[in-house]
Amino acid sequence: MTLEFRVNGRIGKPVAEVFDAVVNPTKLSGYFTTIGGASAPLVAGTTVTWFGMAPVIVDEVEENRRIVFRWDAMVDEGEDAYKTKVEMRFKQLDDGGTMVTIAETGWRENARGQKSSYMNCEGWSQMLACMKAYVEYGINLRDGYYPSEMKGVVASEQNIEM
Repeated sequence: MTLEFRVNGRIGKPVAEVFDAVVNPTKLSGYFTTIGGASAPLVAGTTVTWFGMAPVIVDEVEENRRIVFRWDAMVDEGEDAYKTKVEMRFKQLDDGGTMVTIAETGWRENARGQKSSYMNCEGWSQMLACMKAYVEYGINLRDGYYPSEMKGVVASEQNIEM
């Protein structure tokens, strides 16, 4: 079984504005990397830090079209570290909006890889919803969403159960 997923959503703004909301660290920190921020713009060949702790290795950036990066997969104690690949695509729609598609691949085919892929799928879906609210209406949906005691740790790392 290959562990991978793809999520997408329509943002009601032109592609240049939506693309900038991802590559611009100030904007990204306003709706997604709110705990710890984003250290720098996404530029091909660089490594930036998200959430104050997660290194993001930027492989490709095609302005207003595509972003490809790698980052650490979650692993169990004693398991060797590895990275997954994230690809974001931006497509200008005829109605003036933008379709954003996010795909992530590369998890190990084990129980931890499966759980991590599900958690990241949830996270990217939340990211798209938060981006829509922020870019279209200036609302930060993540404000107060996670417990204040998390201090720089993403909710999924806290093993919050429903």
